[in-house]
Amino acid sequence: MIGSRSASIVLVVALVCAGFALKALWLIDATALWSDELYSVGKSFQASPAALLSMLRHDTHPPLYYAVLWGWGQLVGQSPITLRLLSWLAYGAGGVVMVAQARALAVHKRLGWTVSLAALMAFCSPYPIRFSIEGKSYALLVLFVALAWWWRNQGRLVPYALAVALASLTHFYGLFLLVAAGAWDGSRRRWGLCLAAGLGVIPALAWIAYASDYLFSSKAGSWIGGPSFALLEDTLARGLGVWPLPKLALLLLTLVILRRWGGLKPVRWLDVDLLDRTGVIPSGLMVVGVVLISFFKPLAFGRYFVVLIPALVPVLAVLLGDAQLNRGGRLFAGVVLMMVIGSWWGPGFAELDSGLGGVREQDQFRMVSRYTDGLVERYSPRARLLNLSDRMEQSMGRMAPPVAAWGDRSALHQRLSITPHPSVIWLASSGPEQALFRKLNPLHEEVEQLGYRCVDRSQGLSHGRILQCQLESKLNPVP
Repeated sequence: MIGSRSASIVLVVALVCAGFALKALWLIDATALWSDELYSVGKSFQASPAALLSMLRHDTHPPLYYAVLWGWGQLVGQSPITLRLLSWLAYGAGGVVMVAQARALAVHKRLGWTVSLAALMAFCSPYPIRFSIEGKSYALLVLFVALAWWWRNQGRLVPYALAVALASLTHFYGLFLLVAAGAWDGSRRRWGLCLAAGLGVIPALAWIAYASDYLFSSKAGSWIGGPSFALLEDTLARGLGVWPLPKLALLLLTLVILRRWGGLKPVRWLDVDLLDRTGVIPSGLMVVGVVLISFFKPLAFGRYFVVLIPALVPVLAVLLGDAQLNRGGRLFAGVVLMMVIGSWWGPGFAELDSGLGGVREQDQFRMVSRYTDGLVERYSPRARLLNLSDRMEQSMGRMAPPVAAWGDRSALHQRLSITPHPSVIWLASSGPEQALFRKLNPLHEEVEQLGYRCVDRSQGLSHGRILQCQLESKLNPVP
């Protein structure tokens, strides 16, 4: 049972979590879809499931998220809001499962604190803030992994095998994680759990065989770098928010102060049974395996480690919720907790709020689409993404149907091989500044060699460039 004081704390925490969730929902369409979200649009918003599967055979990720997104789009429509809303709902469900897992593992006399800490970490930390309104598979992955740990802890083999299959078909980190869980359970002679995990990963392995031509090519995951300190810092930043290393140092210092003066008894960090039941040990095995393999074939990517959240949230909530503090210790811990949550509420949403200058992953395709609304002869090194952006803006009623689609460099070269040349050509792209100029410059140079003069029309547009290129003969007609 939860006492009246604990019940009051749980109520306050519930209101805080609701505030975070509703703020994320309010910002669901505040910023433009970035490149990976637009790729989700291109993969999932297909005319038929057959077309979807054909396209995904040449993709880095397994098919379940995109199949679910296709069905979701058929049900509620295909727009930026519906794309991100699916993630918001999935993460909300996953957060509930994580809190329930922490509650099931908690010491009953500290139940209120444990539930409160689990809820704050599940709903208010930077990972859910960022990924709960992103048109990618991570929120759905969190839900399925949380369900896998829930049913594994209960020993329910059939639901566990189903959750393993769903997580493995959503993202390959789900596959890696649950293969590690099966291996760990086998080493402990828990043959039922081992068999359930083994059966659950079969569909994902079958998909790997189906898409092997692409998955084992040099193109798959070519953007992922090798293990480095930057990988660690990026992963910590996604979990802790801005200033991750100072914040981690603050949390460690807090534990030292609470241990020395706050009445904190030794925390049972090495409780093997608890680490096992929450999935932390298999998660650790997966991390070690992925990092080691990445020295030969890079697989480790900061955002992928969101897969660890369903194990870490319950175990941290149980361990810290069981802490016995004196009055000064409780006051000090409360101040530190409010500081951390404050850093999550403010800077945690900055990238998602255009009013604060937020731009996701340095992409501004939406604004490029709007700036060029109604124009013809538009070309870009990222033509596919801009065509998808146009489509999404049209679905929201923010721009008219394009007169003509964006063309890529090949289309520009072909158009310029035909005379007469168009009097005006528009060149545009979006992305990080250095990459933007590197990709756009070849198109710029090609039109200038044919007598065009280009003027920058992207004033006030961050992370994007729009060039209006006009033939010199049109600018200075012969008398």
